[in-house]
Amino acid sequence: MKPLMLALILPLALGLQAQAPRRVESVDPFIGTKGMGHAYPGATVPFGFVQLSPDTDTATYSLDGKTYHKDVYRYCAGYQHDDPTIVGFSHTHLHGTGHSDLGDLLVMPTVGPLKLDPGTADQPGSGYRSRYKDEVAQPGYYAVTLTDPGVKAELTTTPRVGMHRYTFPKSSDSRIVLDLVHSIYNYEGKVLWSRAQVKGPDLVTGYRHVRGWARDRHLYFAMAFSKPFKAYGQQNQEPRPVYQGFWRKWDQTSGFPEMAGKALKLHFDFDTEARESIQVKVALSAVSEEGALANLRAEVPHWDFDCVRAEASNAWEKELARIDFAGTEAQRRAFYTAFYHSLLGPVEFQDVDGRYRGVDGQIHEAKGFTNYTVFSLWDTHRALHPLYTLIEPRREVDMVQSMLAHFDQSPWRMLPIWSHHGQENWCMIGYHAVSVIADAWMKGLRGFDGARAFAAMKATATTAGYDGLGDYMKLGWVPDEGNSSSASKTLEYAYDDCAIAQMARALGRKEDEAAFLHRAHASRHLWDPKTGFMRARRRDGSWREPFDAMQTHDQGYIEGNAWNYSLYMPHDAAWLVKQSGGGEAFGRHLDELFTMHLDDRFFAETEDLGRESMMGNYAHGNEPSHHVPYLYVWAGQPWKTQEKVRAILGQMYQNRPDGLCGNDDVGQMSAWYLFGALGFYPVAPGSNEYVIGAPASREMAINFESGRRLVLKAPRLDAKNIYIQGVTLNGRPWTKAYFRHEDLAQGGEIVYLMGPKPNWAWGTGPEAQPYSLPVD
Repeated sequence: MKPLMLALILPLALGLQAQAPRRVESVDPFIGTKGMGHAYPGATVPFGFVQLSPDTDTATYSLDGKTYHKDVYRYCAGYQHDDPTIVGFSHTHLHGTGHSDLGDLLVMPTVGPLKLDPGTADQPGSGYRSRYKDEVAQPGYYAVTLTDPGVKAELTTTPRVGMHRYTFPKSSDSRIVLDLVHSIYNYEGKVLWSRAQVKGPDLVTGYRHVRGWARDRHLYFAMAFSKPFKAYGQQNQEPRPVYQGFWRKWDQTSGFPEMAGKALKLHFDFDTEARESIQVKVALSAVSEEGALANLRAEVPHWDFDCVRAEASNAWEKELARIDFAGTEAQRRAFYTAFYHSLLGPVEFQDVDGRYRGVDGQIHEAKGFTNYTVFSLWDTHRALHPLYTLIEPRREVDMVQSMLAHFDQSPWRMLPIWSHHGQENWCMIGYHAVSVIADAWMKGLRGFDGARAFAAMKATATTAGYDGLGDYMKLGWVPDEGNSSSASKTLEYAYDDCAIAQMARALGRKEDEAAFLHRAHASRHLWDPKTGFMRARRRDGSWREPFDAMQTHDQGYIEGNAWNYSLYMPHDAAWLVKQSGGGEAFGRHLDELFTMHLDDRFFAETEDLGRESMMGNYAHGNEPSHHVPYLYVWAGQPWKTQEKVRAILGQMYQNRPDGLCGNDDVGQMSAWYLFGALGFYPVAPGSNEYVIGAPASREMAINFESGRRLVLKAPRLDAKNIYIQGVTLNGRPWTKAYFRHEDLAQGGEIVYLMGPKPNWAWGTGPEAQPYSLPVD
């Protein structure tokens, strides 16, 4: 990174933001590439389908074909910062997920004897993998020197095309390997079929049909070389089939132009001079090989690598310019790296002609919208989608349209739960697409049919066969018998139902509003006044026993314990405060959560949590807790929210490869940081409100798509002046502890007046509290 030499305050409000350094210079893609962050440092453009990155190992999902291999979890993104070797560069990745897939079309340059297996890291030279040095990662660009073949590798992308530039030494044995077996979370039999056909001396097309987290995934490719290869060949390493037909007439291992099988590995051979560069373009399509070729010709019709790199960097700069953030170099790196992470997914999932593969397996055309995939909705409904609603409303409308198209094509007639690459993988709980849609509608986003959207929301929420939902509708809670995480499901269904009720109210559907408001109270059924926690209930209404408020497993919760999940009532916080004994008592309960000691044994078996994820018993590394620091506001103690948010920003987000305290979960963790730094957070998306926390910079600005600009100032903010003394909106005193969406979207100026001690009066009255269901 170049030294930024920034003053503490940039004169953004004076309209001089163009004089600020390029924001891409403040991004460090290596953050989160070690430990649990599950980031990847490769090349992509914002929301790009192609996410081209180095993979550093090939850990398999199971060592014996039966038992889960825990080491595979380290490679959710394919990359670990401390690994000594790189296996190759694959074209699709998931960012920050706690389960994984993809890693398609691994490409690796080699020099010397032909090797079509990766080998092992502890035996250099045993395969095509290589040791490496001199890594460089920037938005839209990655470079590294592969020391074993002596090749410099450079990567850049467009939305649908990955572009490679390999600079070789002088050799008559230079090769480029294409491994169609390699996958992230790999196992024998994951590739159902693959095919490659040589179309000429510099062009290959083909496809993979793969099962995995997405169990029926089709990916087509077109691969072009800047220099004709002198020879080519392949190995099909699958077990010998019973029936072989008459293909045995040919030697299929060398110069045979049509290759097919379940374990294909290809090589393309060249003579190279010293420092000769060979470029490779790989275009992807989920539709067809013809679609991949069309994507290739439309997006990169030339061989100007540096031009593509510049365009990728400019695409990032355009997106990152939506928010101006002033501060020290360290603050800017933290902020813009989080911003970068929040724009990696969802990804565009259609060809340049608008065609895409739907969840029904059929080919559709996106008319009037761009189709997206990778919806990690259990995570991203909380902050990532509300972030897009605020700063990327046109793109968010397209994402809603994509969810509605998913519903129309779904054989289950449900909105997406967790979808990627045109597949539903059903991961996690709730039906949080309804929260995303309601939040967009309530904040004034149109461009989609509200009645159609509501019908999809209602149908999803009344699918009795889905994950305990039938019992939930009958009993008012998900019963513990036969339902893992039953308490968590009840709590999350209740929040989603409140979002549906908000949408019903906006559409004038009074009966639906009443019905879903009734369902939104379901979380109250889990309150046990004797213990003061939400607990799993059995079908007859009795509590699950034995009960341990510290334990995450076998208590009816998922990614949280009773301390954390009992606070999951973002839509009904006022009732929770009352049941806890009022504001003072509830504030003490939250204080205890943040300060108590949680023994390591309570999260020792939880892959996505470590000590670095915890602040007392508060688990920032898992999403169910993300709204918790803001609950002090309902207790009449907003100054404690200001303390906690500032502490989390400083402790849980560090400028180093292991700098994320947990999975980034397709940008949710990073979106939390962005809202926290701006000084407000969407505790209950769908309510149209943002709860005020505390700003992280003296001056910031949001540049809205409408052309309006919102400047946020905190002129006295420093290490001591961390408490809000008052707020002004466009020069007028603001006494509420929340902003409405329209307060922000119309632009203007917010000033946070900061001081060294809490203001016990600001934002504490009943009229200052944010939205909550009526207590009675």
